[in-house]
Amino acid sequence: MPYSTLLTSLENGIFIITINRPDKLNALNQQVMNDLNEVMNEVYNNAEIKSVIITGSGQKSFVAGADISEFIGSSIEQGKALAKKGQDIFFKIEHSPKPVVACVNGFALGGGCELAMSCHFRIASDNAKFGQPEVNLGLIPGYGGTQRLTQLIGKGRSLELLMSANMIDAATALQYGLVNYVVPQEELLNKAKTILTTINSKAPLAVAGCITAANAVFNENGFDIEVTEFGKCFGTDDMKEGTAAFIEKRKANFKGK
Repeated sequence: MPYSTLLTSLENGIFIITINRPDKLNALNQQVMNDLNEVMNEVYNNAEIKSVIITGSGQKSFVAGADISEFIGSSIEQGKALAKKGQDIFFKIEHSPKPVVACVNGFALGGGCELAMSCHFRIASDNAKFGQPEVNLGLIPGYGGTQRLTQLIGKGRSLELLMSANMIDAATALQYGLVNYVVPQEELLNKAKTILTTINSKAPLAVAGCITAANAVFNENGFDIEVTEFGKCFGTDDMKEGTAAFIEKRKANFKGK
């Protein structure tokens, strides 16, 4: 379906979502957020979609932040509602049973960095910049940034970036573990497609179980969730097919059942 702020395409099971506001450096206004919510519904419900790439239009910016003009004049309760809505949409990305990869092609600042961190992993172009500059506005990140940045790079480095509003380049993001790879911009999408093509060949329900269990790593019951997801695999046709293919020394033919 068409979206007013997003471009989408589907090729070989890989669904590419491009935030398309290049004149605004792809900033997240409420329409973008609404479109992201709706497009993730499509990801969940379209069986032809096996995995997802999220990126930004143009070469300068993934997402350069939220549209700050929409914050002006908001009350405490309105601010809380704004953060809750953003968190709910980004949780929908984080908890997608299908892998979602951020291809960061430039600035990923504020809400853009938070969007990238809600994806299952990140690949950066060599000109990418990451940061949470909210303290410059008298704010803190509200779409999960304080939590995910700390989970991904550790408390000390996270607090330094959160409190200083400093940006880091792609090489530093790689060193910190914020991104998995840094590649030239012209190779960015192909790098993600290569990885996702491999993932798409695996058992879809098992892939979804990996996501669920890994997302629970900071929960008290993370190990219990792993036990549950492991057990659920035994009730799938894919597990029977995968083990049979291993024993028979052939390639498995997974059906996602």
